[in-house]
Amino acid sequence: MARAAAVTSPTRRPPDATPRDRSEAALSRLQLLVTRKLDGLLQGDYVGLLPGPGSEAGESREYRPGDDVRRMDWPVTARTTTAHVRRTVADRELETWLAVDLSASLDFGTGRWLKRDVVVAAAAALTHLTVRGGNRIGAVIGTGDEPAGGGRRRRPPAPGPGLFTRLPARSGRKEAQGLLRAIAGTQIRPGRGDLGVLVDMLNRPPRRRGVAVVVSDFLAPPAQWVRPLRKLRVRHDLLAVEVVDPRELELPDVGVLPVVDPETGELHEVQTADPRLRARYAEAAAAQRAEIAAALRSAGAAHLRLRTDRDWLLDMVRFVAAQRHARTRGTTR
Repeated sequence: MARAAAVTSPTRRPPDATPRDRSEAALSRLQLLVTRKLDGLLQGDYVGLLPGPGSEAGESREYRPGDDVRRMDWPVTARTTTAHVRRTVADRELETWLAVDLSASLDFGTGRWLKRDVVVAAAAALTHLTVRGGNRIGAVIGTGDEPAGGGRRRRPPAPGPGLFTRLPARSGRKEAQGLLRAIAGTQIRPGRGDLGVLVDMLNRPPRRRGVAVVVSDFLAPPAQWVRPLRKLRVRHDLLAVEVVDPRELELPDVGVLPVVDPETGELHEVQTADPRLRARYAEAAAAQRAEIAAALRSAGAAHLRLRTDRDWLLDMVRFVAAQRHARTRGTTR
């Protein structure tokens, strides 16, 4: 995680620190930042990350306009002659799985951080939100299908291109820290990744109902991953975290700009001084992001977009707070 320290406030490092020591220090500062920020702004009852009533019965309260009528508490309503709804909380020992996309397109960034830094930071925040209360969290990590130094391709361990790592779901902060270290230490490899196969690894083998989170830039064609997402949504609450860099939305006017596809190595030179080309690029990028959002919506996923040029933690806080506000008003997505 070469630029992970940029996610938090910079500190002076000893000149003889090894890359592993620097990575550990960056993860420790990141975890401390996430803990302080989220604990300070997202305090409350034990509830899940995504909207939903849960299945553990809670107390009853009087019905208010906008409450979900499926949560009516009819025995209390009959006894008091006043409409009541049953409040529910999320199940204890929630099982959460992360599908972390670390394909070559994530090793890029022109904002405050690299896209992979935001991926690791999002994984840290989601881990903190779900690991409390004895919850279990696991992950599958996908990257390209070639060794980072080039050379001959390796045969992937799963069908389709890409290399995948599965980390079993465990409870406890020590195990969660080990999971984050594994994610942060994963080497991004060149070559094609397969987001559809990565997501489908959460469907096999079938698991108990829980939360599934997919963290990616979703630049692969939606036809590749939307069907596995829909299948995943049938059994689990689904959150899609989309990581975006501003240069993927618009081009700056910097003259001739060499552009390399990180997955194929193809090189193109683009004349960014042409305003019509920049306008066409922005239109195509907006259409692509709209297609991604529509595909995620059709799959039934809650959609959180994080940018490399924004405060990712503040965006996550706003998202989780909005989800909780929608749930307390009796609405779900």
